[in-house]
Amino acid sequence: MIYVDGFVIAVPKANKDKFIAHAETGDQVFMQHGATRVVECWQDDVPEGKQTDFFRAVDCHDDEAVVFSWIEWPDKDTREKGMAAVMEAMKTDPRMDPEKNPMPFDGMRMIFGGFSSVVTLEG
Repeated sequence: MIYVDGFVIAVPKANKDKFIAHAETGDQVFMQHGATRVVECWQDDVPEGKQTDFFRAVDCHDDEAVVFSWIEWPDKDTREKGMAAVMEAMKTDPRMDPEKNPMPFDGMRMIFGGFSSVVTLEG
C-alpha cells in the first residue's frame, strides 16, 4: 500500500503565484527521489468549524489561504530513503535552497505527518 506525507499550511493570498512557482520547482526533487505523485491544493471550499478547522490548525490569518498538499510514495521504505535524499539535497540542490527558492509562507505554522494507507479505492 502507498505511503503518504501530508501537509497543511497557510499561504498569503498575495503569494499564490509565488507558492505555485516554489512548489513546481521544489516538488521535482521529491519526484526524483522516489515519490510517485505530489499534489498541491489551494483553498476553495473550506468551512470554518465550531471547535476546530483547517484555519485554526495553521493559525490562518484573514489575508491567507489554506493549502493542503500530499506526497505519495510506493511504500514507507521508499519514503524513508527518498526523504533522506531530499534532506541531503537541501544542502546542495538550488531548487531546495531557501535563498534561490524561498518559501512564500511561514513554515513554522505548517502541520505535517506521514501516513500508512489503510483503504485505497480507484476508478
